[in-house]
Amino acid sequence: MERVSVVLVTLNEAHNIERCLGSVRWADEIIVVDSFSTDRTVELARRYTDRVYTHEYPGTSRQVERGIGYATGEWIFVIDADEEVSPELAAEVRDVLADSKGFAGFEFIRKPEAFGKWIEHGGWFPDYQFRFFRKDSYYPEHQEIHGGFGTRGKKGRLKGFLYHHTYSTIYAYVEKMNEYTSLHVSNRLKAGRGGAPRWYTILMSPLSHFLRMFFSRRGYRDGFHGFILAILDANYAMLMYAKLWEYRMREKEGKGILPPITNTALNALKRKQ
Repeated sequence: MERVSVVLVTLNEAHNIERCLGSVRWADEIIVVDSFSTDRTVELARRYTDRVYTHEYPGTSRQVERGIGYATGEWIFVIDADEEVSPELAAEVRDVLADSKGFAGFEFIRKPEAFGKWIEHGGWFPDYQFRFFRKDSYYPEHQEIHGGFGTRGKKGRLKGFLYHHTYSTIYAYVEKMNEYTSLHVSNRLKAGRGGAPRWYTILMSPLSHFLRMFFSRRGYRDGFHGFILAILDANYAMLMYAKLWEYRMREKEGKGILPPITNTALNALKRKQ
Protein backbone atom coordinates (compact mmCIF):
# COMPACT_ATOMS: atom_id res chain seq x y z
CA MET A 1 0.00 0.00 0.00
CA GLU A 2 1.27 3.48 -0.85
CA ARG A 3 1.51 6.27 1.71
CA VAL A 4 -0.37 9.58 1.92
CA SER A 5 0.81 12.87 3.39
CA VAL A 6 -1.82 15.37 4.54
CA VAL A 7 -0.72 18.99 4.05
CA LEU A 8 -2.32 21.79 6.07
CA VAL A 9 -1.59 25.53 5.98
CA THR A 10 -2.49 27.51 9.11
CA LEU A 11 -2.68 30.98 10.61
CA ASN A 12 -4.46 31.45 13.95
CA GLU A 13 -6.68 28.38 13.56
CA ALA A 14 -6.83 27.23 17.18
CA HIS A 15 -10.65 27.20 17.02
CA ASN A 16 -10.64 24.82 14.02
CA ILE A 17 -7.48 22.76 13.96
CA GLU A 18 -8.35 19.90 16.31
CA ARG A 19 -11.54 19.05 14.43
CA CYS A 20 -9.59 19.14 11.19
CA LEU A 21 -6.58 17.08 12.28
CA GLY A 22 -8.77 14.66 14.20
CA SER A 23 -10.47 13.77 10.91
CA VAL A 24 -7.15 12.81 9.25
CA ARG A 25 -5.56 10.70 11.99
CA TRP A 26 -5.58 7.82 9.51
CA ALA A 27 -2.96 9.54 7.31
CA ASP A 28 0.61 8.20 7.22
CA GLU A 29 1.92 11.66 8.07
CA ILE A 30 0.57 15.16 8.64
CA ILE A 31 2.50 18.24 7.51
CA VAL A 32 1.50 21.60 9.01
CA VAL A 33 2.95 24.83 7.59
CA ASP A 34 2.12 27.70 9.92
CA SER A 35 2.43 31.44 9.19
CA PHE A 36 3.51 32.68 12.62
CA SER A 37 0.24 32.13 14.48
CA THR A 38 -0.20 34.11 17.68
CA ASP A 39 -2.78 31.78 19.23
CA ARG A 40 -2.47 28.10 20.22
CA THR A 41 -2.48 26.73 16.66
CA VAL A 42 1.06 25.32 16.74
CA GLU A 43 0.66 23.90 20.24
CA LEU A 44 -2.53 22.09 19.26
CA ALA A 45 -1.08 20.90 15.95
CA ARG A 46 1.81 19.23 17.79
CA ARG A 47 -0.71 16.97 19.53
CA TYR A 48 -1.26 15.32 16.14
CA THR A 49 2.11 15.63 14.41
CA ASP A 50 5.70 16.67 14.99
CA ARG A 51 6.00 17.81 11.37
CA VAL A 52 5.15 21.48 12.02
CA TYR A 53 7.03 24.19 10.11
CA THR A 54 6.87 27.97 10.11
CA HIS A 55 7.14 30.23 7.04
CA GLU A 56 5.98 33.67 5.95
CA TYR A 57 2.69 33.38 4.04
CA PRO A 58 3.08 33.91 0.25
CA GLY A 59 -0.42 32.69 -0.69
CA THR A 60 -2.16 29.38 -0.06
CA SER A 61 -1.02 27.37 -3.08
CA ARG A 62 2.62 28.43 -2.64
CA GLN A 63 2.51 27.64 1.07
CA VAL A 64 0.97 24.24 0.30
CA GLU A 65 3.82 23.58 -2.13
CA ARG A 66 6.24 24.18 0.71
CA GLY A 67 4.40 21.54 2.69
CA ILE A 68 4.51 19.15 -0.26
CA GLY A 69 8.27 19.65 -0.30
CA TYR A 70 8.44 18.25 3.25
CA ALA A 71 6.12 15.31 2.50
CA THR A 72 7.45 11.77 2.11
CA GLY A 73 4.26 10.04 0.95
CA GLU A 74 3.58 9.05 -2.65
CA TRP A 75 0.19 10.77 -2.39
CA ILE A 76 -0.72 14.26 -1.17
CA PHE A 77 -4.03 15.23 0.45
CA VAL A 78 -4.48 18.99 0.88
CA ILE A 79 -6.87 20.24 3.55
CA ASP A 80 -7.74 23.60 5.12
CA ALA A 81 -8.08 24.12 8.87
CA ASP A 82 -11.83 24.79 8.64
CA GLU A 83 -12.44 21.52 6.80
CA GLU A 84 -13.17 18.00 8.00
CA VAL A 85 -12.81 14.70 6.13
CA SER A 86 -15.92 12.54 6.31
CA PRO A 87 -15.48 8.84 7.22
CA GLU A 88 -16.74 7.94 3.74
CA LEU A 89 -14.08 10.07 2.03
CA ALA A 90 -11.36 8.71 4.35
CA ALA A 91 -12.33 5.13 3.41
CA GLU A 92 -12.18 5.98 -0.30
CA VAL A 93 -8.72 7.51 0.13
CA ARG A 94 -7.47 4.34 1.79
CA ASP A 95 -8.92 2.29 -1.08
CA VAL A 96 -6.97 4.42 -3.58
CA LEU A 97 -3.75 3.90 -1.62
CA ALA A 98 -4.29 0.14 -1.94
CA ASP A 99 -5.07 0.35 -5.68
CA SER A 100 -5.24 3.65 -7.61
CA LYS A 101 -6.37 1.89 -10.82
CA GLY A 102 -4.07 4.08 -12.88
CA PHE A 103 -5.41 7.43 -11.62
CA ALA A 104 -2.97 10.19 -10.70
CA GLY A 105 -5.42 12.34 -8.74
CA PHE A 106 -8.99 12.65 -7.54
CA GLU A 107 -11.51 15.39 -6.98
CA PHE A 108 -14.32 15.24 -4.46
CA ILE A 109 -17.22 17.35 -3.25
CA ARG A 110 -16.82 19.92 -0.51
CA LYS A 111 -20.04 20.51 1.41
CA PRO A 112 -20.20 23.97 3.03
CA GLU A 113 -21.70 25.11 6.31
CA ALA A 114 -22.34 28.85 6.71
CA PHE A 115 -23.86 30.64 9.71
CA GLY A 116 -24.71 27.31 11.33
CA LYS A 117 -26.53 25.74 8.35
CA TRP A 118 -25.49 23.33 5.62
CA ILE A 119 -25.75 25.17 2.29
CA GLU A 120 -26.88 23.09 -0.69
CA HIS A 121 -27.73 25.66 -3.37
CA GLY A 122 -26.79 29.09 -4.70
CA GLY A 123 -23.64 27.85 -6.43
CA TRP A 124 -22.08 26.84 -3.13
CA PHE A 125 -22.83 23.15 -3.57
CA PRO A 126 -21.70 20.86 -5.08
CA ASP A 127 -18.24 22.38 -4.79
CA TYR A 128 -15.71 20.11 -6.53
CA GLN A 129 -12.16 20.27 -5.20
CA PHE A 130 -9.00 18.66 -6.62
CA ARG A 131 -6.96 18.04 -3.48
CA PHE A 132 -5.78 14.41 -3.60
CA PHE A 133 -3.00 13.57 -6.06
CA ARG A 134 0.25 11.74 -6.64
CA LYS A 135 3.28 13.76 -5.59
CA ASP A 136 5.14 12.85 -8.79
CA SER A 137 2.31 13.93 -11.12
CA TYR A 138 0.95 17.25 -9.85
CA TYR A 139 1.61 20.79 -11.02
CA PRO A 140 0.70 24.08 -9.28
CA GLU A 141 -1.73 26.72 -10.54
CA HIS A 142 -0.61 29.68 -8.45
CA GLN A 143 -2.80 32.74 -7.89
CA GLU A 144 -2.96 35.30 -5.11
CA ILE A 145 -6.27 33.75 -4.07
CA HIS A 146 -7.88 30.42 -4.91
CA GLY A 147 -4.78 28.96 -6.47
CA GLY A 148 -4.82 25.20 -6.87
CA PHE A 149 -3.25 22.14 -8.42
CA GLY A 150 -3.62 19.97 -11.48
CA THR A 151 -2.27 16.60 -12.59
CA ARG A 152 -0.41 15.36 -15.64
CA GLY A 153 -2.13 12.00 -15.23
CA LYS A 154 -5.66 10.65 -15.29
CA LYS A 155 -8.12 12.30 -12.89
CA GLY A 156 -10.91 10.49 -11.07
CA ARG A 157 -13.72 11.47 -8.71
CA LEU A 158 -14.54 10.27 -5.21
CA LYS A 159 -18.03 10.31 -3.66
CA GLY A 160 -17.36 11.11 0.01
CA PHE A 161 -17.73 14.66 1.30
CA LEU A 162 -15.13 17.07 2.59
CA TYR A 163 -17.08 19.16 5.10
CA HIS A 164 -16.31 22.89 5.00
CA HIS A 165 -17.13 24.72 8.23
CA THR A 166 -16.84 28.12 6.62
CA TYR A 167 -18.08 31.47 7.96
CA SER A 168 -19.58 31.04 11.41
CA THR A 169 -20.74 34.68 11.53
CA ILE A 170 -21.44 37.53 9.13
CA TYR A 171 -18.60 39.41 10.83
CA ALA A 172 -16.20 36.64 9.75
CA TYR A 173 -17.49 36.80 6.18
CA VAL A 174 -17.09 40.56 5.94
CA GLU A 175 -13.62 40.41 7.49
CA LYS A 176 -12.47 37.91 4.88
CA MET A 177 -14.27 39.75 2.09
CA ASN A 178 -12.05 42.80 2.52
CA GLU A 179 -8.92 40.73 2.03
CA TYR A 180 -10.23 38.40 -0.67
CA THR A 181 -11.59 41.18 -2.89
CA SER A 182 -8.18 42.86 -2.89
CA LEU A 183 -6.50 39.61 -3.91
CA HIS A 184 -9.12 39.05 -6.61
CA VAL A 185 -7.99 42.30 -8.23
CA SER A 186 -4.56 40.72 -8.65
CA ASN A 187 -6.12 37.58 -10.16
CA ARG A 188 -8.01 39.66 -12.72
CA LEU A 189 -4.91 41.62 -13.69
CA LYS A 190 -2.96 38.40 -14.17
CA ALA A 191 -5.75 36.93 -16.30
CA GLY A 192 -5.88 40.00 -18.55
CA ARG A 193 -9.31 41.06 -17.27
CA GLY A 194 -8.11 44.01 -15.25
CA GLY A 195 -9.34 46.97 -17.24
CA ALA A 196 -10.83 49.84 -15.26
CA PRO A 197 -14.54 49.03 -14.79
CA ARG A 198 -17.21 51.50 -15.86
CA TRP A 199 -19.71 52.93 -13.40
CA TYR A 200 -22.45 50.68 -14.73
CA THR A 201 -20.34 47.59 -14.07
CA ILE A 202 -19.94 48.56 -10.43
CA LEU A 203 -23.69 49.25 -10.28
CA MET A 204 -25.06 46.27 -12.21
CA SER A 205 -22.63 43.51 -11.31
CA PRO A 206 -23.91 43.20 -7.70
CA LEU A 207 -27.48 42.91 -8.97
CA SER A 208 -26.43 40.29 -11.51
CA HIS A 209 -24.61 38.29 -8.84
CA PHE A 210 -27.62 38.37 -6.51
CA LEU A 211 -30.08 37.28 -9.19
CA ARG A 212 -27.82 34.48 -10.39
CA MET A 213 -27.08 33.15 -6.92
CA PHE A 214 -30.53 33.49 -5.37
CA PHE A 215 -32.75 32.63 -8.35
CA SER A 216 -30.81 30.94 -11.17
CA ARG A 217 -28.80 28.79 -8.76
CA ARG A 218 -31.77 28.39 -6.41
CA GLY A 219 -30.23 29.95 -3.34
CA TYR A 220 -33.79 30.59 -2.16
CA ARG A 221 -34.01 26.88 -1.32
CA ASP A 222 -31.60 27.51 1.56
CA GLY A 223 -34.12 29.93 3.07
CA PHE A 224 -33.04 33.15 4.72
CA HIS A 225 -29.47 31.84 4.89
CA GLY A 226 -29.51 31.69 1.10
CA PHE A 227 -30.84 35.24 0.88
CA ILE A 228 -28.13 36.60 3.19
CA LEU A 229 -25.40 34.77 1.27
CA ALA A 230 -26.70 36.16 -2.02
CA ILE A 231 -26.69 39.69 -0.59
CA LEU A 232 -23.14 39.22 0.71
CA ASP A 233 -22.00 37.81 -2.63
CA ALA A 234 -23.45 40.85 -4.37
CA ASN A 235 -21.51 43.13 -2.05
CA TYR A 236 -18.38 41.08 -2.72
CA ALA A 237 -18.73 41.77 -6.46
CA MET A 238 -19.30 45.49 -5.90
CA LEU A 239 -16.28 45.79 -3.62
CA MET A 240 -14.00 43.87 -5.97
CA TYR A 241 -14.89 46.07 -8.96
CA ALA A 242 -14.59 49.22 -6.85
CA LYS A 243 -11.10 48.19 -5.76
CA LEU A 244 -10.14 47.41 -9.36
CA TRP A 245 -11.33 50.90 -10.36
CA GLU A 246 -9.32 52.44 -7.50
CA TYR A 247 -6.17 50.52 -8.48
CA ARG A 248 -6.38 51.54 -12.14
CA MET A 249 -7.18 55.16 -11.25
CA ARG A 250 -4.15 55.50 -8.95
CA GLU A 251 -1.96 53.67 -11.44
CA LYS A 252 -2.99 56.04 -14.25
CA GLU A 253 -2.52 59.18 -12.18
CA GLY A 254 0.79 57.98 -10.77
CA LYS A 255 -0.02 59.55 -7.44
CA GLY A 256 0.18 58.00 -4.00
CA ILE A 257 0.69 54.35 -3.11
CA LEU A 258 -1.09 51.64 -5.05
CA PRO A 259 -3.63 49.68 -2.98
CA PRO A 260 -2.37 46.29 -1.70
CA ILE A 261 -3.50 43.45 -3.97
CA THR A 262 -0.98 40.70 -3.19
CA ASN A 263 -0.43 38.49 -0.17
CA THR A 264 3.00 40.03 0.34
CA ALA A 265 1.57 43.57 0.37
CA LEU A 266 -1.29 42.61 2.68
CA ASN A 267 1.11 40.88 5.07
CA ALA A 268 3.22 44.04 5.23
CA LEU A 269 0.10 46.13 5.91
CA LYS A 270 -1.01 43.82 8.72
CA ARG A 271 2.38 44.08 10.41
CA LYS A 272 1.99 47.87 10.54
CA GLN A 273 -1.43 47.72 12.19
